[in-house]
Amino acid sequence: MKRRTFLASAAALSAIISDAWAAKKSSPAKASTAKPGTAKAKSGRSAKPSRKPSSRSAQRYAPISAPVAHTADDPVIESPPPGTTASRLPPVKAAEPPSEWRTYEITTTVNLKGSGSSKIWLPLPLNQDTLFQRTLGHSWEGNENNAGMRRLPDGDLEVFHCEWRDSSEGKLQLKTLVTTADRHFDVTRRTVAPEREDILRRNLQASRLIPNDGLAYQLGERILGRIKDPVAQAKAIYDWVVDNSIYDPSLPGCGTGDVRQQLVRGQYGGRSADINGLFVGICRAIGIPARCVYGLRVGPSRLFRSLGLTSDDATRGQHVRAEFYIPGYGWIPVDPSDVRRAISMEVLSDRDSKLSSLKKILFGVWEMNWIAYNVGSDITLPGKNYNQPFLLQPQMESRESLYRDQGAPQAFPYTISARRVEL
Repeated sequence: MKRRTFLASAAALSAIISDAWAAKKSSPAKASTAKPGTAKAKSGRSAKPSRKPSSRSAQRYAPISAPVAHTADDPVIESPPPGTTASRLPPVKAAEPPSEWRTYEITTTVNLKGSGSSKIWLPLPLNQDTLFQRTLGHSWEGNENNAGMRRLPDGDLEVFHCEWRDSSEGKLQLKTLVTTADRHFDVTRRTVAPEREDILRRNLQASRLIPNDGLAYQLGERILGRIKDPVAQAKAIYDWVVDNSIYDPSLPGCGTGDVRQQLVRGQYGGRSADINGLFVGICRAIGIPARCVYGLRVGPSRLFRSLGLTSDDATRGQHVRAEFYIPGYGWIPVDPSDVRRAISMEVLSDRDSKLSSLKKILFGVWEMNWIAYNVGSDITLPGKNYNQPFLLQPQMESRESLYRDQGAPQAFPYTISARRVEL
């Protein structure tokens, strides 16, 4: 190559490089967005690595199949795995346990005066600890031939089962220690972990005495109107039940719990199993899981005298309460029956300010001078071959006949006492 030609080529190449460098300095944004396959990519230089995304961004855009760890500070699942029903779970944090607890000793005494073989079933407190109730232990003594605690497969009920081959002088004393704390619903905290789906489905279904369709659905639709928020829907049902039911203290026990008959007759009320069962039935009909909770009053009430015991005798202290479920809030306690009971027993008018306050309190609060036994419905007790609506009171079965205590203590002689103790 001639020297003149070489100098001309070198000058042209220098001009091209100068122009490219000036263009790069004047527009750095374009250079950073160069696509693979351009001259820059072919040059062999490795591109500057981009800034590492934050852990929150990495979790948010992680593929669905990738395992993602969530904590209390970052609990939301933006992309749930296939097959789940939740598109977005609320933040979940551990609930703070109550600071004030009261402990009660409940003693059930049985003295049988009969002949032949006999069996008894005594309801026991909840078998799982909660933030409002814990069972500390059981003990018993007597002359029974066989005794022990039995739990139904679904876990909704635990019972003490006892047998005598000769019950002419049958004796039994069962003692249980239970500690309780007042239960409150906090509308500002939506942080409760979701309930198991099989439990929610079970508490949306109808039972023998509590329907969830037909008249119950029509009544629920009429009560709700255009209300869409589920907590407001449950509050509307609660208010309607309080305003339209009647408490009848003349009925035996806690009532029959036959909601179907109430709906057919158009006459609402009875005792606690009837009134709170009506609330449960309407909630289920409009799609809110709800259930009756069967239990026993064990102490005096700070609200009204008629809503607690006046002595240690709890033999007739059985009482049914209710609760409904809202995602994020969990199970919310209610007791419309005790509002109606206070009106009836305390002789209050519907416009009394005390009644208005009680009505507000018992939507979301349980005063725990009461212990929960179980949430079972349509149950078959161990040793029986037939179904019954619920278990609230002690039951006995002898060779001659089956006794179910409905205010007839001579048929099944037992007593229940409850006293507060200090540990």
